Amino acid sequence: MRPGIQVLTATALAIAFAGSSAADPSPPPDTIFVGGAVLTVDETRPVAGGVAVAAGRIVEVGAEDEIRALAGPETRVVELAGRALVPGFVDSHSHLVLASQTLAFMADLNAPPIGRVRTVEQALAALRAQAERTPPGQWIVGMGYDDTLLAERRHLDRRDLDLVSRQRAVLAIHVSGHFYAANSVALELAGIDADTPDPEGGVIRRDPDSGEPDGVLEEIAAALPLLVRMPARPREARLEALERMAHVYASRGVTTAQDGAAGLETIGDLQALVRTGGMPIRVVALPTADAVEPLLAGELADPRIPDERLTLGPVKLVADGSIQGFTGYLSRPYHTPFQGDPDYRGYPTLSGDALAASVARLHAAGLQLAIHGNGDAAIDAILTALEAALHETPHPDPRLVVIHAQMAREDQLDQMLRLGATPSFFALHTYYWGDRHRDVFIGPERARRISPARSARERELRFSIHTDAPVVPMDVLKLMATAIDRRTTSGEVLGPEQRLTPDEALRAVTLDAAWQYRLEDSRGSIEPGKLADLVVLSADPSRRAVRIDQLRVDQTWVGGKRVFERPLPADTVNSPSESE
Repeated sequence: MRPGIQVLTATALAIAFAGSSAADPSPPPDTIFVGGAVLTVDETRPVAGGVAVAAGRIVEVGAEDEIRALAGPETRVVELAGRALVPGFVDSHSHLVLASQTLAFMADLNAPPIGRVRTVEQALAALRAQAERTPPGQWIVGMGYDDTLLAERRHLDRRDLDLVSRQRAVLAIHVSGHFYAANSVALELAGIDADTPDPEGGVIRRDPDSGEPDGVLEEIAAALPLLVRMPARPREARLEALERMAHVYASRGVTTAQDGAAGLETIGDLQALVRTGGMPIRVVALPTADAVEPLLAGELADPRIPDERLTLGPVKLVADGSIQGFTGYLSRPYHTPFQGDPDYRGYPTLSGDALAASVARLHAAGLQLAIHGNGDAAIDAILTALEAALHETPHPDPRLVVIHAQMAREDQLDQMLRLGATPSFFALHTYYWGDRHRDVFIGPERARRISPARSARERELRFSIHTDAPVVPMDVLKLMATAIDRRTTSGEVLGPEQRLTPDEALRAVTLDAAWQYRLEDSRGSIEPGKLADLVVLSADPSRRAVRIDQLRVDQTWVGGKRVFERPLPADTVNSPSESE
């Protein structure tokens, strides 16, 4: 459906229900929500008393008595009972498909507070247990180890993983997703040996004495020969895992999820699950490099995807790595010298010329872009490439998304505003890695302004905040709470001057997240004509006494259908039929 037709249809539907006459009464809505605060994230009416829904869309927003008066005998009445109704959360950056695979096919190697792995031996024990669950012919895989939290303060390596198996390939993925530790079998299958040169944008770490690979591969460029040789899981198992994880997202209030690095197989799996009716939420898939040519040729457009369940978003590029892995690309050296080098600043995963060429080509083709950039030197390269592309092919609203944007400087925020770029801040880094950013990676001065959301807000630069799941768990309320209080795992406050208010944090996970992906006309706020994607929270997050991280998602609705409900007292919902 073309955007203009979609908006016209939504508007007509809203008028049909809200603008009736006595001679031509409108049919009653399918569902109404009443009895609590409705936080609309609509500047024209920020708070309402009720919402009416019909045919999967919002048809009326108003006072409680006005909405109750619309109900007919078959209308489902959802009594909020003092709780709050907010727009469905729009995930501005995560990896839905990878998260599903970690759930179904990988050992959990996370350290506290996410997991339980504190030592190398505990990580190996988890991989041995995973080996028992892994069918013959498949690789033994785990994800989530963090070298900075292991007692040994080092990466897993080839020698460690050979202790798990010397007959089967073993792969351990770092919590950042930017490092891959492989055993001897996996390295041999990939053809990675002492004579293999480091690729551009990656490093094959080596034993200092023998020169042989030690099993640790930095960035996807170094790991690609290994990853392309991993056997695919059976499609039925992949789709089952994807459906399970989509329900996990729904339980967190996410009504539009993102797959932030979608290759052709991933896009095919998402399409298959949507077509069979197994996808409970909506998904925005960001095509990666291997999908660019089919995308440019129009081969990825699929009119059979119903109900806006799957949208192809911006093309995903990667400009640098991970700050907590010392591969983020900084303009000034790391606080703690990496491997004794006081001048080390990380490195780009694409050269400036290569990044600029890709941005120019894709921008000229009319495609939106989303580019991973953690360090400020990487962000410089991204904005330089965008400015050159706009000079060659002007566009009034390119809306390039700078993913993570952790170390964006004040001048870079000014440049984003001028160029039409928009940051999506990895705000949960403040909680999970904030102490180590301050003490190890970038030092106190730079650490206090990671994810500088307040600075962006003061400039009226629109932004979102995200979890980057499965790097950290999908927990939107925890994400909002961290953006509001900026507390680290130690309880310290890191950069209080960058805090958001509850209303600003809510906007960053709803309307502005939808806006970043050009979806603001269909979702992100509670307004007539928009999709009925809604979340019932256990209390009103705008109340001063309410702590966001103590709230619960009680219900999640997608297109007017309830896709998640936390068990509640029986008298909170009154309806002639509770079946969906």
